[in-house]
Amino acid sequence: MQGPLKPSEEPPFHERVFRIVQDIPRGRVASYGDVAALAGFPRSARHVARALRWTKKSRVPWHRVVGAAGEVRIHDPGLRKEQIRRLRREGVAVDERGRFSFARYAWDAPRSLR
Repeated sequence: MQGPLKPSEEPPFHERVFRIVQDIPRGRVASYGDVAALAGFPRSARHVARALRWTKKSRVPWHRVVGAAGEVRIHDPGLRKEQIRRLRREGVAVDERGRFSFARYAWDAPRSLR
């Protein structure tokens, strides 16, 4: 498995995704599909997930990107627990199954990103 890419190696799509995700404020979430649409690729939610896969140890707040149904969508048990822990620390009321009210915590992206 390949490790994180160096900034000079990141594809333009990844760079756009990282910039958008960095704009999501604490205590707010966006869906993978929302981020894809803001990046200019509205049907590329899975690509967003792939781009974020390598950011788990970086400063990109990957934990703020979730499933549109209001749920943590990471399958790795350790990362799933970490995402739930981080969201709770920011005030998102996530239950033990990784679910929460998406409407309550959804980020309203600024018009400049739309």
